[in-house]
Amino acid sequence: MVGETRVRVRYAETDQMGVVYHANYLVWFEVGRVELMRQHGLNYKQLEIEEDCCIAVVDVTARYKAPARYDEELIVQTTVMSARGPVIRFAYKILRAEDRHLLCEGETVHVVIGRDMKRRSLPKKYAEILDAAASHPHN
Repeated sequence: MVGETRVRVRYAETDQMGVVYHANYLVWFEVGRVELMRQHGLNYKQLEIEEDCCIAVVDVTARYKAPARYDEELIVQTTVMSARGPVIRFAYKILRAEDRHLLCEGETVHVVIGRDMKRRSLPKKYAEILDAAASHPHN
């Protein structure tokens, strides 16, 4: 499953050159994955409260292709690459909405942990949906 979320570049997200500061793409990766989960009936906040677990980022990569600038509307495309046991992998593409030009692409790797900070498996409901999404990435 590929989720799409739109964001608009705020002035505070740009640097002195008027270009989006590189770390903001990581924030948009988070927006994309939380919204992807929401679009498929999964709620990250409820996962933390009801299931007593979190999804910690343990690795992130980003490849910058072209700059985003103030007030541009962007599309964050998010895909579940895999969801096995305690490890979940997501891929992202940030596109300029106007022409769908690729600005950035990246991946994140997550480990499911409990409040005790120990690894644990993703709860069944979440695991089934994310595993299905990884098996059918274009749905």
